[in-house]
Amino acid sequence: MKLGAVGGDWLDERVGGGGLVKFFARKIFPDHWSFMFGEVALYSFVILLISGTFLTMFFDPSMTEVEYDGPYEALQGMHMSRAYESTLYISFEVKGGLLFRQMHHWAALVFMVAIFVHMFRVFFTGAFRKPRELNWLVGFTLMVLGMVAGFTGYSLPDDVLSGNGLRVVDGLMKSVPIVGTYISMLLFGGEFPGTHIIPRFFTMHILLVPAMILGLIAIHLVMLVAHKHAHYPGPGRTDRNVVGFPLFPVYTAKAGGFFFLVFGIITLVSATTAINAIWVYGPYDPSPVSAGSQPDWYMLWTDGGLRLIPGWEFTIFGYTVSLNILIPIVIYGGLLAFLALYPFIEAWVTGDDREHHVLDLPYNTPVRTGLGVAWISIYLIFAMAATNDLIALKLHLSINDLTWLFRVSIFVAPVLLFWITKRLCLSIQRQKRNLVLHGEETSRVVRTKTGDMLEIHEPLDEFERWVLVQHDDFRPLKAGNGVSALRAKATSFFFKDRIAPVSPAELREAMEHAHHEKHVIDEVTDGDYRIPAEKAMH
Repeated sequence: MKLGAVGGDWLDERVGGGGLVKFFARKIFPDHWSFMFGEVALYSFVILLISGTFLTMFFDPSMTEVEYDGPYEALQGMHMSRAYESTLYISFEVKGGLLFRQMHHWAALVFMVAIFVHMFRVFFTGAFRKPRELNWLVGFTLMVLGMVAGFTGYSLPDDVLSGNGLRVVDGLMKSVPIVGTYISMLLFGGEFPGTHIIPRFFTMHILLVPAMILGLIAIHLVMLVAHKHAHYPGPGRTDRNVVGFPLFPVYTAKAGGFFFLVFGIITLVSATTAINAIWVYGPYDPSPVSAGSQPDWYMLWTDGGLRLIPGWEFTIFGYTVSLNILIPIVIYGGLLAFLALYPFIEAWVTGDDREHHVLDLPYNTPVRTGLGVAWISIYLIFAMAATNDLIALKLHLSINDLTWLFRVSIFVAPVLLFWITKRLCLSIQRQKRNLVLHGEETSRVVRTKTGDMLEIHEPLDEFERWVLVQHDDFRPLKAGNGVSALRAKATSFFFKDRIAPVSPAELREAMEHAHHEKHVIDEVTDGDYRIPAEKAMH
């Protein structure tokens, strides 16, 4: 212990780490289960790095053609790329190779699930508001990079499934007028599929994209520490403090245990549930297109949009413009741009320039919650459209009818779900407002001497009441005095149906009325609120 103290003091005098350790050890973090999705994403990425490092030692990113002579008899004598052969070698001949392959794939899926859920937790609770707008953009970029990492990763084995995905990307690039062909030839090193795409994707997958993800994770965590962690409304929680537990020893122990829990679950799933069985698909051949082929779930929506748009195209100045591909690209860009820019859109609408560290309850922001649900519905409809052939096959339905159902739904469902979500949020607000003013209903009714019927209510305590009345009250603005007509319409869209929080005057009046009712009820019951059956049993 003395030697450690001397060594620590020697190191601290030269690098000044004592103050930094003390700062982080005393950093406070709130305790809520919804904050754990960000940790799941981080731990999944660590598992990706560990398993990916192992796979890199055995994978050969070459498109050189070889003849297979391995233990899998169904493919013996077949010509394939060296990349595909090395993937089979990892799966069948390297000890633990198949487990690591499946851990890598399952961890990638969990990584993207955790990012999506974490982002929408941030979205629905308003955690993106000042000062966290830039951190929201960092998280959004991490989501996009996660998609790129996933796509470049599952393209590496050079099997039929991944080759079909590359063919789709080739078609997307070639649909761009004038420059599309040149972009495709630049990426593939000539005509599709060429001989360079696997080595290039390998470099992107193990070097460029992970380096960017690691850098953005570091920036994300630094911003998290600098801005303080947001917390849900509750006793003693304000925009000037954080209520929770210190990083050391509480969260250090919890985070360590949670990492091994995530690691164990991913390992268990990988050991018992097969995924991406490339030996079943076979090596890539540009001539056949495998029926029922879909990418991983986070890329499904891009495939679904292509399936829904009719085969519209026209020719101008000798160039073919493929609307059936360009329209989905514009839609994808619009959806992602809306998600990335929403914090700035809402700040412009509300004109709110304050720092926020207390989160919103989703029902207190009906329009934001409705827009989020509408965005998710578009994403899910596109994802289901990407599986229209499988749905039709399994449920014995017409694939044409399904396609038209999804085409209509993409216009109707988001609007309908936005309206339903908004009305539900407003209904919850009314119920919470009534709860603040009148308290909890007990379903016990007292008849007074004059024949009046009064229900006994249990009043909320001051902490419960505070959670229900502390949210902001934004109002629609009128054009003029520096407010543009567009912004006035936007505020009307956001806040015209608003339900104002209970004011102090309303609360005082409600409490006086409740006190009077309690006095009347106590006169009749002598303060004993038990029903006759309970009195008889006693």
